Parts: sequence; C-alpha cells; structure tokens
Amino acid sequence: MLKALLKTMRPRQWTKNAFVLAAIVFDGQIINAPAVLRSLLGVALFCLLSSAIYIINDLADIEADRAHPKKRNRPIASGRLPVRVAILATIVLLLISLVGAALLSLNFLWIALIYLITNLAYSKWLKHIPLIDVLILASGFVLRVGAGVSIIEVQRFSPWLYVVTTLLALYLGFGKRRAELTLLEGEANAHRRVLSGYTIPLLDQFITIVSGTTIVSYSLYTFSAPNLPSNHSMMLTIPFVIYGIFRYLYLIQVEKAGGEPEEMLLSDRPLQATIVLWGLTVVLFLYVLK
Repeated sequence: MLKALLKTMRPRQWTKNAFVLAAIVFDGQIINAPAVLRSLLGVALFCLLSSAIYIINDLADIEADRAHPKKRNRPIASGRLPVRVAILATIVLLLISLVGAALLSLNFLWIALIYLITNLAYSKWLKHIPLIDVLILASGFVLRVGAGVSIIEVQRFSPWLYVVTTLLALYLGFGKRRAELTLLEGEANAHRRVLSGYTIPLLDQFITIVSGTTIVSYSLYTFSAPNLPSNHSMMLTIPFVIYGIFRYLYLIQVEKAGGEPEEMLLSDRPLQATIVLWGLTVVLFLYVLK
C-alpha cells in the first residue's frame, strides 16, 4: 500500500518543482547558504503540495482512468490504493505543505493557496475547457517561479523569466495534448473530454507560435536583463534552449513519445544532456565569468 501511495504521489513529476529554484539561480545567490536552504525547503513543500493535488486528481478521475489504456493501471483506479487511504494521505500532505509554507513566508503561503485553488478548479471544471486547461497548467510553473522569489530577498531577478516560463510551459502543455491525441487516436474524446476541442493541425499551429516566441523571449532576456554580464555572454546559452525545444518536438512528432514531459526528461539522454549543459553554462557565465 505504501508503494502504491508513493506512486500516486508522482515523484517523477517533482522535477517540475525545480522551477522554484529559478529565483536563487538567476539572482546570483546559489552561494548564499540561508537562501539556498529556504529555496530547497520551498521545493520540498511544493513537492508535497503537488502530490496532494495529484491524489485529488486521481480520486476525481477514477472512473475515466479505468477506461484509459494506460491510466487504468494507476493505484487508485486499479484498487491497489484504497480510496479512504488516499483521502487521509491528501489531508496530511495538505496540512504539512500549507503549515510549512506559512512558516517559511506569508507570500509563499498565498502562492501555495492560489496554486491549490486553481488546481482544484482545474480538476473539477477547467480541465474540460480547451485552451483554458493548458493555460492553467502553465500558470502552475509561473506560480512555482513566484514562490521561489517570495522566500528570498531578490535583487536582480528579471521579469523576463516570468515571460519565458509562461511560454515554455504553454509549449510543453500543447505538446502534451498533441501526444495524447496521437496516442488515443479515435478514442481521445472518450478518455479526455477536452481533447474534442483540439485537432493535430490546430495544436501544431499553437506549438509553432509558442516555440518561436519562447526562443525570442529567452534571447531578449539574455541581452536585455540588467543583472546579466555586460559582455552578453549569456547569449551563448541560446543554442541549448533551441535544441531542447526542437528535441521535444522531435520526440512527440517523430518518436510518438507519450504525453508526459517529465517522463521524457527522465528517459531521453539527449534532452538530459542539453539541460545539464545549459545549466552548467548559465552557472559559468553568472558566477564564474561574470
């Protein structure tokens, strides 16, 4: 049962909560031990909060998941995790994450509550509305970045990073919907109602728009943000961003990969290498060669 609970908590999706660390990295504070500790605590609390929401989603979607070719194997849908245990775990996770958020920062608590409320609304209503569903998913990434800003004293964090995060999250969201349409084919509407509002050509247009604007926005950030090196060395990180965006598109269109970006991140070696190299060059230019 504990193994089933852990699986329902989606530890693989905790990689999304790394966005909480954006503030401390791009504000040049990764050598500030107290700020690093607060940021890591923020990541941990968001992991618990997001896990509670994943359990709530599975409870709400139990019947739909049982009709899905892959999701029917989830612990709650398959019966391996009793509903009563899932509800109790959700209450415990919510209490720990929200009380911890309050102790860490009042603003962090407000952001956590907004994240919780929007996701509950998503689970109940918003996930069935085309476009709104992806926008809500994207807002979760922006809230994570804002959470990271709220728990440390930022001095040089650029608003451009909110723009880049929003566009990148939309790109991943539309890519996920495209992968789901491809996987489920003619039965897509029966498994996820919102998919009836999308078509492959429409999603390809959305992906083209947001991928292009993501690259442009990140490029503008690298040479216009006031806190970056004056020699514009951060522009050398742009190729990694371009390749990462192209690689994800290749995976969902050519390799027909699944609709979970975090699964690709944990399994695709070229994508992993790109992210690592990008991270190393960012640290190099922000902290060593500044």
